[in-house]
Amino acid sequence: MIPGLVISAPASGTGKTTVMLGLLAALRDRGLMVQPFKNGPDYIDPAFHQAASGRASFNLDSWAMAGTMLDGLLGAAEGADLILAEGSMGLFDGVALPGASGNGATADLSVRMGWPVVLVIDASGQAQTAAAVALGLARFRPGVRVAGVILNRIASPRHEALVRKGMEEAGITLLGVLPKRAAIAMPERHLGLVQAGEQPALQALIAEAAGLMRECVDLDALLAAAATCATPSTEARITPPGQRIALARDAAFSFVYPHLLHGWRAAGAEVLPFSPLADQAPEHTADVCWLPGGYPELHAGALAAAARFRAGLRGFAETKPVHGECGGYMAMGAGLVDKAGTRHEMAGLLGLVTSYASRKMHLGYRMARLAEAIPGHAAGARLAGHEFHYSTIVTQPDATLADVTDATGAPVSETGSYRRQTGGGLSTGTYFHLIAGAT
Repeated sequence: MIPGLVISAPASGTGKTTVMLGLLAALRDRGLMVQPFKNGPDYIDPAFHQAASGRASFNLDSWAMAGTMLDGLLGAAEGADLILAEGSMGLFDGVALPGASGNGATADLSVRMGWPVVLVIDASGQAQTAAAVALGLARFRPGVRVAGVILNRIASPRHEALVRKGMEEAGITLLGVLPKRAAIAMPERHLGLVQAGEQPALQALIAEAAGLMRECVDLDALLAAAATCATPSTEARITPPGQRIALARDAAFSFVYPHLLHGWRAAGAEVLPFSPLADQAPEHTADVCWLPGGYPELHAGALAAAARFRAGLRGFAETKPVHGECGGYMAMGAGLVDKAGTRHEMAGLLGLVTSYASRKMHLGYRMARLAEAIPGHAAGARLAGHEFHYSTIVTQPDATLADVTDATGAPVSETGSYRRQTGGGLSTGTYFHLIAGAT
């Protein structure tokens, strides 16, 4: 089995993504093949991982994925020398009730896979107390082994000496000490990090982060700390939505989980990308069209003006299934109101009208039981997914697609919708992003 480590932290905002990217690149520069993974429902970080490692990164999610699927996705690491998995939020942060194989916390991944944890601790505003935080995390849950700590945002040699003494007294291994360096901070926007493709100087940023890791982290000690357990890695089987899949893929439609694309192709499906922003229509020989989420609100005017795309999508939908997730769902609707209050006409496959003029965050895991089939899943199927958006529904006149609940089992009003077109094609859409089928 391939040894691995989890890069985690006490909380979000500590710099663990910068550390993750720097480590991936620094170890790659050493000639090592490093397989990245991401804990939880995140569609942005994996693209950064791929840019730094040269290998596709996949999500591992204990709330949405059964243990067999988690184990199966380890097949992506074939040929690698090391696995690095980036955590989400704080090490033990998950939902209140367990899902398929856990509550979604990074600690679930560490325990199941036997990967020790490297903690990234933001030491700004504290000194010896950082050691108390690390010690508490190390002792909180049996089965979680903390290999050591990388301190971030150290202000001065005196600051380092105080924090280092605290770690020594607590018996915590110090793997690295990073100074404050704002130049490699990741820019953010309302749905998290700016996408990898929108970073004009991404490789320069990664190179600087790698240099920082080489300079300030004991890479040999970090490699020596990696470990694993005897977890089977039979390829995870994922049912594709069709044999030939027309997939919207550009800056407006980029949020699709890498494990789904990998699973579709592994099952023999052909993925045919097209760009709505470039006014391209879905390939007419495809048997299904899939519109992922993304940032349609930032490109609403361009989508409304993309006459070839809209006409081509409507023609395709007359006789074939079209499914949209979040941003893709909104683009299938009758209209999208931007934050300035201007309404833009969308494809009109559904009567849905959504708005960013009055923003409200919708966030969390979703469990859906389908009232109508979607591509790849029959009516009655249960699906696990995740929702994260700020738009609101102005009107939704079509039939309800699913009974949707959150991670606590409470009903969710965003149920998705569907419409049968005059030529027999079925148009379906949801606000949540599919992660896995549920039992």
